[in-house]
Amino acid sequence: MTTFAPDSLALNRKLPLWYQVSQSLRASILGRSPEAPLRLPTEDQLATHYGVSVLTMRQALKELEEEGLISRHRRRGTFIEPHARLGAPVRLLGSVDAIVAQQSGMRTVLLEHGPVPIPAELSEYFPDMAEVAGFRRLRSDEATDEPTNHARNFVRPDVAARIDLADLERWPMTKVLRDAVGIRIGRITDTVEARLADPETARLLHVPLLSPILHYTGITYDESGRVLDVARIHYRGDRFSFTVTLDAH
Repeated sequence: MTTFAPDSLALNRKLPLWYQVSQSLRASILGRSPEAPLRLPTEDQLATHYGVSVLTMRQALKELEEEGLISRHRRRGTFIEPHARLGAPVRLLGSVDAIVAQQSGMRTVLLEHGPVPIPAELSEYFPDMAEVAGFRRLRSDEATDEPTNHARNFVRPDVAARIDLADLERWPMTKVLRDAVGIRIGRITDTVEARLADPETARLLHVPLLSPILHYTGITYDESGRVLDVARIHYRGDRFSFTVTLDAH
């Protein structure tokens, strides 16, 4: 029988190994494809895969079993519970419409807005400014009301002055800039990386501290190459996976 193949993990020796392994395996399970096998490798195989002891692996599996994500059967093996929900993919498909569609269909609450100092790591995008307009929003699943992602946007002040705040609770920033403000968008550069949830993100997204999240950075340019907006979005690692589609033609 084919077994499920979990993602690899770079261990941080400052954190409990069983916790890191359980969270990595948890994210792999919830982000699996629909056709992925349900049977997990053996404890020995998983311990070798993650580079930990069998005892550490056993503790990590116990955590997932108590959460109801897996079931363990003597002599048969360990299996992913079929009802363990699959994550929604974060897709980068190469068009503004695709990015707008990715962030639509969620309930959005505007948490705060106003002038903010430019973070040092973003200063290169706003070279002649001391501050920009900051917007912070929380998106939730409309059906379950469960938080799914936390977004921060840093927008040029002259552009932000033309934004209707009500639009930000209906549409993604990209759609607001393009359709409501009327700016012709030249390109958007996206970066996605894996991180661990900090205290604020964990609180807002209702996830454990240091649990896996996807950190998205999107830089939106107008047709002249001027940066309009830098977006930073934290997606729950147990609700989203990351997919890139490349056209070979």
